[in-house]
Amino acid sequence: MKKFIWIAILIVFIDQVSKFFLTGVHKGIINYTTNTGAAFSILTGFNNLLMIVATIVAVFVFIFAKNYKIYRLPLAFILGGIIGNLIDRMFFGFVRDFIDFKVWPIFNIADSFNVIGVVLLIILLFKAKDLK
Repeated sequence: MKKFIWIAILIVFIDQVSKFFLTGVHKGIINYTTNTGAAFSILTGFNNLLMIVATIVAVFVFIFAKNYKIYRLPLAFILGGIIGNLIDRMFFGFVRDFIDFKVWPIFNIADSFNVIGVVLLIILLFKAKDLK
């Protein structure tokens, strides 16, 4: 469980440091913007609701990781991503996004780890299903 926690902390650290240094930068694929909604700007303006949901999901992710060792790496990615964006919501009232490939909505490191974690979790769940 210690590795799980340290991985999540490292992700939060990388996410927050990247946001700190890239705030206001508009160069190449770095295009700083803010997002008061969830992914793809859905639920814009519902920051308090999104903070509550993120907190509840983070608690469930932590409990799930505690009980299922095989899923800890993807869950650490997801937890780190959730906390990284939750910190933004709590302190700024929005999430700071900056990675812009021009063909996809602008996102950040926390979003990336959320997606990677979900994909890895799905792969592991399918593998576990195949083993039964």
